[in-house]
Amino acid sequence: MKFLSLSKNSLVILHILSMLFGLFGMVILPRQPEFVARMPEIGLHIYEFGLSKGGALYIVVGALALMIYGAEVLGLRRMWLFFIPACAISLASELLGTSTGFPFGAYEYTELLGYKIAGLVPFAIPLSWFYMGLIAYLLASALFKDVRGLLGTVGPLVLGAWMLTAWDLVLDPAMTLVSPSFWIWKEGGPFFGMPLQNFVGWFGTGLIFMIVARLLWREEPVVTREQLTLPLIIYTANILFAVTLSLGAVADTDLRIPVAMGLLLGQVPAMLCWWFAGLGAKAPMLDPQAE
Repeated sequence: MKFLSLSKNSLVILHILSMLFGLFGMVILPRQPEFVARMPEIGLHIYEFGLSKGGALYIVVGALALMIYGAEVLGLRRMWLFFIPACAISLASELLGTSTGFPFGAYEYTELLGYKIAGLVPFAIPLSWFYMGLIAYLLASALFKDVRGLLGTVGPLVLGAWMLTAWDLVLDPAMTLVSPSFWIWKEGGPFFGMPLQNFVGWFGTGLIFMIVARLLWREEPVVTREQLTLPLIIYTANILFAVTLSLGAVADTDLRIPVAMGLLLGQVPAMLCWWFAGLGAKAPMLDPQAE
């Protein structure tokens, strides 16, 4: 158990450091052309590696950290029962989207996120749906931990899908408008060059795999505030990554509106969910061996 905890914490640190490295390469270095020109050859190789591999790396280590976290807090069975639907359903949506334009709109991925499944969707993309989806759902569940009935069942699903979509509100414009971009919208739209359909697709995809995982779990997870601290840290780090990229790396477009939306509609609810998790009686930890 100590080895797993150490591995998980190391992966979280690497996840955050990978994002900081990416921000350094996309925000700081482009403003220092003299520094780049004086870089030794090994420095240029590291820089090129970061641009070509860093995007996939931070996603993979984030997913690995949440897999270990899920196994520790929810149990191995529940972790897999979230991982498999999240990856399978999101991959199906992404393959459909990149092939037909439904449900997100017409778009395509560049080469910056690594190997593409079926030549269309980078392998890391379903992993990002998994780890941010699990974080969003667990945080949302904390807000409804004492609510019974239909609201107690539906509330975490809707709020979880909402917080997942709020992350994309600030991430998508930044990743599209930064140079070089990570994906390209083939048709324009009213939200900084992308269709509003994209966010409906995000919400619907997240909601579907959360519903499937919840049905397979057969019971709502009960997680303490202490146990939710790590998910909150990762959610915050991913929001701030997108915020910094939006404000620092996109020169031609003012992205303060999606930044404000991501913070108000995603970060604030996430922090409130974490806070409410500590109110009332201390929640018991789920039995990792439970079926």
